[in-house]
Amino acid sequence: MISLSGIVKTYAAQPVLHGVDLALEAGSVTTLIGPSGSGKSTLLRCVNLLEVPQAGALSVAGQTLSFTPQSRPARDAILAVRRATGMIFQDFQLFAHRTVLQNVMESLLTVHRWAPPKARARALELLEKVGMQHKADAWPGELSGGQQQRVAIARAMAPSPQILLCDEPTSALDPELAGDVINVLAQLAAEGTTMLIATHDLRLAAHIAHQVVFLDAGRIVERGSPQEIFAHPSQQRTETFVATLNSPLPDWVI
Repeated sequence: MISLSGIVKTYAAQPVLHGVDLALEAGSVTTLIGPSGSGKSTLLRCVNLLEVPQAGALSVAGQTLSFTPQSRPARDAILAVRRATGMIFQDFQLFAHRTVLQNVMESLLTVHRWAPPKARARALELLEKVGMQHKADAWPGELSGGQQQRVAIARAMAPSPQILLCDEPTSALDPELAGDVINVLAQLAAEGTTMLIATHDLRLAAHIAHQVVFLDAGRIVERGSPQEIFAHPSQQRTETFVATLNSPLPDWVI
């Protein structure tokens, strides 16, 4: 299990997260939904310590880190957490000067010190999984947005992280390309990959999540199954937000 307890994050004395508690069971998929500025991406980045909270605790990679305004976790502890996580960004962030294959191999070679033949075999295995093996020698600039995001997923999965963090993985894509990425993430979910996903995409949240968490103004308003949150929310604020989403609800949710 990965857990966050009492997570507080502020920027220039402006609170962004107000004592957030969240638990993720191994093999589960949790989606974070909420309006822009609600703290979804910040919470996601607190898990791999791209953002270090000012208060609270994080349990991941077999250790618990506590945060205070006066102290920061040791560098080795931060690196251990980051090695246990994989991150998928909204804007892909592939290395433009590396081929598709080299992008996926990069962390295995430079961070994990794998031998090149082993890293190449792992990278090709993952590219096949996401349907991109035929583009192994292509450059990122030659790919569509959906193809780049599938390569980014393969790159994030290369070192077999304990948890995959996805920050709006479909928001930069048109609906058809977004559907391709959702299918890849659904496959990973079916295989038991633990995922935490910040998204505005209702299809993604409804189709693959075990738990949906609605945040507003840095606080968790409500959490539950996709059917509970999208079809039968218990909080008026949740109901109001869900009503603003443009994507149609899957038939099974209604």
